Amino acid sequence: MTSPAYAPIDPAVEAGERTLSAPPPVPTKSELQAVLPSDSFDRHLPTSLRYAAFSLAITVIPGILAWLFLPMAWAWAPVWVAYVLWSGTTACGVWVIAHECGHDAFCDNKRLQNTVGFVLHSALLVPYFSWQRSHAIHHAKTNHLSDGETHVPKRADERSGERALSSHKGFGPNVHAVLGLIGRLGFGWPVYLLTGATGGPERGVTNHFWPFAPFSNALFPSRWARRVLASAGGVLAVIALLATWAVAAGSVVPVLVLYVAPYLVCNAWLVAYTWLHHTDTDTPHYAEDDWSYVRGAFCSIDRPYGRFLDLVHHHIGSTHAAHHLFARIPHYRAVAATEALRDNYPDLYRFDPTPVPKALWRVSKHCIAVTETDDGWRYTDF
Repeated sequence: MTSPAYAPIDPAVEAGERTLSAPPPVPTKSELQAVLPSDSFDRHLPTSLRYAAFSLAITVIPGILAWLFLPMAWAWAPVWVAYVLWSGTTACGVWVIAHECGHDAFCDNKRLQNTVGFVLHSALLVPYFSWQRSHAIHHAKTNHLSDGETHVPKRADERSGERALSSHKGFGPNVHAVLGLIGRLGFGWPVYLLTGATGGPERGVTNHFWPFAPFSNALFPSRWARRVLASAGGVLAVIALLATWAVAAGSVVPVLVLYVAPYLVCNAWLVAYTWLHHTDTDTPHYAEDDWSYVRGAFCSIDRPYGRFLDLVHHHIGSTHAAHHLFARIPHYRAVAATEALRDNYPDLYRFDPTPVPKALWRVSKHCIAVTETDDGWRYTDF
């Protein structure tokens, strides 16, 4: 896929300057669907299974080889670091396949689809059905100021935003940015699952494993309780297997280097993708009166992750706008759908060519709290 043509973010944004303009007219979802290739929603089970097998192979086989042949000694630490980075990165591709299942984009057989998604996500300590519910809300309310789910921004006129801005000022922007990167990439995903951090403020403190008190049930109403508990059971079963492995090995070290460390790398990729998909210095969030499904979905930002990451992560970062508009498009049809949307709606489609590490630093440094503007709520330097 060639890089979509889209005007880069104005460097003046980083200096806190911004030129506001009225948003372009928003088409209907049916109008958008009309420009997509006719096969965009065709799910082909053999193709989906082939991609799943590919992601599993490049993740599991190196782990088996490392377990059999790499000495667990400090002298081999550089090789183990390389393994952890490789395995954690490729495991994110497995995550994406399970994500396809949760969106009904894997195959026509729902039972098989949910079985694949449940097994793969449980293996990565993700509560599948709980995530499916919260992620559906994330898609239904993308970049909604209060009803969104995951990476919902803090408002500068509320207490949480005031605290964030005070911390930003106290530590200084660079130190605050480093601490933010460590916190989000290192711990953001499990903290979200356990407490609902960065989730919709209207829902309170939520938990993806326990849908009852003392947690809010706004995210998981009573009809979802059995599926949430089943999801928790899948994760607990994997934790029990890991504990059994440690006991059998006579040491926790193999579990730490072969599973836990790659797991943390996988989580970092997941958070980085989601954060950068929906956050930047010129990306608005909308209150109820201004928000619409299409407008919110078109706030999603595609970025240049390069051929290798697009391959192992199934284009999740470079086709995300199309995914948010039509989540049932399989990843192997998302490139063509993205090109159609880009070509037909260039004023709405967002692509930021900034190198991903630089964009991640910019977002961590400048995206602290939003204030109201003529076009949505936007991050502002203070």
